[in-house]
Amino acid sequence: MVTPAAKRKAARVMVTEFRRSEAGACRLVGLGRSTYRYEARRATDAELREKIRALASGRPRFGYRRLGIFLRREGHQINHKRLFRLYRSEGLALPRKRPKRRLWQRPQPLMPATAPCQRWSIDFVADRFEGNRRFRAFTVVDDFSRECPTIHVDTSIGGLRVVRLLEELRLTRGFPSTFVCDNGPEFTSRAFLTWAEERGIEIRFIQPGKPTQNAFIESFNGRFREECLEAHWFTSLRHAREVIEAWRLDYNEVRPHSSIGDKTPAEFAAQFRIEAA
Repeated sequence: MVTPAAKRKAARVMVTEFRRSEAGACRLVGLGRSTYRYEARRATDAELREKIRALASGRPRFGYRRLGIFLRREGHQINHKRLFRLYRSEGLALPRKRPKRRLWQRPQPLMPATAPCQRWSIDFVADRFEGNRRFRAFTVVDDFSRECPTIHVDTSIGGLRVVRLLEELRLTRGFPSTFVCDNGPEFTSRAFLTWAEERGIEIRFIQPGKPTQNAFIESFNGRFREECLEAHWFTSLRHAREVIEAWRLDYNEVRPHSSIGDKTPAEFAAQFRIEAA
């Protein structure tokens, strides 16, 4: 089937190269003269494309839907289909590696938290400095608001150090009634277990080899690694701490989170406290 665009092109060739009249060229290709003369009045997408490229360069792991949230915050009226078309045409879509689904990987879901500071998930993430020296990051996530109260970075973090870090958080955020964690040596140490018992805090250990049972912190750690650790080359412990703390503040106060209505974790927690008051 010949499209109107192809007919317009054929008629234009007859007029410009074969000296045919406009009426005769349109009659030969079966095209209305009004269609031949039509000029699209759609605004160009140059400004919008430039804005999408700027957002994507600053947040390279964000997809088109999350970039669209930032565009709408700035007043751009754009639906998801047009945004996806521009996003793909700019070559911004990244390939995604999807893990193979195995029948024996059956997650055991947690009961949902109903308020901030009710249940925290904790874990460790490892990375390396420029000289191939390893460091660790102790990550904490609120399962309800998705806030990250702290990310502590050091070359070595043991069970006693974890206790001290959580005691420091108590001064600003208080304590949850439950911690969810894996069976790492820091969380099974005598110092950590004794401290939790004295504070009356429940420690919920996931099954060995079942990280999906700690889904909140695993999801957070994935975003942390993709958007921060893999995006920077750390030269020193001080440099790593500064960059990671800046990312944590951005995650809590700027970055939208799809599971809480595209709000930021800090905004979602503040709104809950206002409504609950």
